[in-house]
Amino acid sequence: MQYSPSITRCLLLATLALTMALLGKAQTRARVVPPFITSVETVPAADQWLQPGDRLQVRLVGQAGAQATFLNGKPLTELPASQAKGLRGVYQGTYVVQPGDTLHNRRLLFTLTTRDSSSVMALSKNTVRFLDPSQPQLAATKGQLAYLNYGLGEDRLGGAKLGYLDSAVVLHLTGRVGNQYRVRLSETQAAWVPREVVRLLPAGGFVPSSLTGSWSVQGDSLFDYVRVPLTQRLPYRSQLLTEPSRLVVDIFGATSNTNWITQRDGLRELGNVTYEQIQPDVFRLVLHLRHKQSWGYHVGYRGNTLEIRIKRPPEKMRLRGLTVAVDAGHGGTNVGATGSSGAKEKDLTLAIAQKLRRELEQAGARVLMTRETDVTVENTDRILLLRQRNPDLLISIHVNSSGSATVQGTSTYYRYVAFRPLSVALYEQMRATGLKGFGNVGSFNFGLSGPTEYLNALVETAFVSNLDDEKRLTTPAFQQRMAEAMRLGLEQFLKRTRASGVRGWLRKQPALE
Repeated sequence: MQYSPSITRCLLLATLALTMALLGKAQTRARVVPPFITSVETVPAADQWLQPGDRLQVRLVGQAGAQATFLNGKPLTELPASQAKGLRGVYQGTYVVQPGDTLHNRRLLFTLTTRDSSSVMALSKNTVRFLDPSQPQLAATKGQLAYLNYGLGEDRLGGAKLGYLDSAVVLHLTGRVGNQYRVRLSETQAAWVPREVVRLLPAGGFVPSSLTGSWSVQGDSLFDYVRVPLTQRLPYRSQLLTEPSRLVVDIFGATSNTNWITQRDGLRELGNVTYEQIQPDVFRLVLHLRHKQSWGYHVGYRGNTLEIRIKRPPEKMRLRGLTVAVDAGHGGTNVGATGSSGAKEKDLTLAIAQKLRRELEQAGARVLMTRETDVTVENTDRILLLRQRNPDLLISIHVNSSGSATVQGTSTYYRYVAFRPLSVALYEQMRATGLKGFGNVGSFNFGLSGPTEYLNALVETAFVSNLDDEKRLTTPAFQQRMAEAMRLGLEQFLKRTRASGVRGWLRKQPALE
C-alpha cells in the first residue's frame, strides 16, 4: 500500500515526536540519583550513656537537599555549606533526653528521604543507652591507683586529674562517653573516671551517702592522723594550700553528724582542725598545718573510716639522714627522646641519676633509686614502690625534646603549689650551670608528679633535640655538673625551709600533746 506524500510526511513527524518523547523520558530516568548516606555518627563518636536532661548530638553526611531523621523520626537540619567547611549534605541534630525515655545500648537508626520519596537507612557505629534515674548505676574503684578526671580532654599526659582515690570507693555513674564514666560527686559537681579503674555493681544499690561521726585527731611516732567515721567509702578530693598552709579535704555525699572532735596526744604537725558543710552533700575538713612547708600526706580508708595521714618535716633540715628518691626517667624498651647523634634519653637520665646518687650519698643522704640499670619499669610500679618506701622527697630526671631544633634550656616541674619551692630551688641551681632557662612549670599532670605522700619535683635537664644542649647532655663532665646542681638545689631548699620555720601564729601556741 502506498501513502500520499502528505500522509507520509505526517507519519514521519509523528514517529519523530514519539521517539523524542521516549528519549526524553529515558534521559529523565537517567538523571534520577538514588539517595545515599556517606556516614552517620554520634557526637562525640563514642559509645554513650545519657540521663534525662543530657543532649544526644548526631551528624549525618549524605545526599544534599533531602530530609534526614534519627531516633524514630527526630529531624536533622542540613547545614549551610558555610557552616560545614564548604560541604553540602551535612545534617546535624540534637535531642534532649526526657524522663521515661528508654534505650538500651542500641545503635541509632538514621533515614534519608529525597523529594521523590526514595529512602535509605544507616546505623551508627556506636551505641547509646538512656539511664533510668530510678535505678542508679553504681561502680566501685579497684586497684591502688584509681583516679578521677575533671573532664574528657586528653593529651600525651592523659586527662587532667582531679585526684586519686582508694580502692572500693562507691561511685554514682550518671553517664558515659567512650572509656570514661561520668561520676556525680554532688548536686553541683561531676567528674569522670576511666573504665579500667572501676567495676560496675549490680542493680539495686542506693546512691552513696553517709552521715559523719564524731572524729579524732592524734599522732604516733611517725605521723599525725585525722579519722572520720562513715557508713561507706565515699569519693573525696584533697587540696594542699599555702598562705596559710593547710590541707582541705572534701567528702562527697557526706552530711555532718559530727558533734565533737577529740584531739589526743602526740600531735606534731596539725594545728587547728575544723569542718564546714559547704553544700548539703559536701563535707569539708580544714586542717591547719604548723609548718609553712608541707612534706606530704595520704588520704585513704581503714574499713569505712576515712583516714588522713599527715607527714612531719624531718627533724633536721639537712641532707644527712634524709631519704631522697632519685628517678631515672624511661629505661629498657621505653627509650624516650633521641638526639641527632643517637643519644637516648633513657641512657642520659640513668647516667645523671647515678652521679646524683653519689653526690647525695657523700652528703650523708639515703638514696632510693627507681631503677639502677637499663630495665623497663612502668610508672605505676615506680609510684607504688615510692609509696611503700616513703621517701622524704623525690627528684625525677628527664631529658626534653622539641620539634624545633632551636628550642633549648632547662626546666623544672611540679603539680601541687605546696611543692613548688622544691622545684624553684632546683631550677635556680640548674640555671647556674649555664643552661638557658625554659621555665618553672606548675600543675604538671605527669604520673610521678601525682603522689601527695612526699615532696616531689621533675627536672627536664636540657633539650636533646638541640645541638648545643645535646653536646652538654652527652658530656660526662657536664652530667656531673648537673648532678651537683641538683644536690645544691636540695640544700638550698632545705636552708630556705629551715629559715621559714614554724608558722608565726603557731609559735605562740602551747604544744598539743
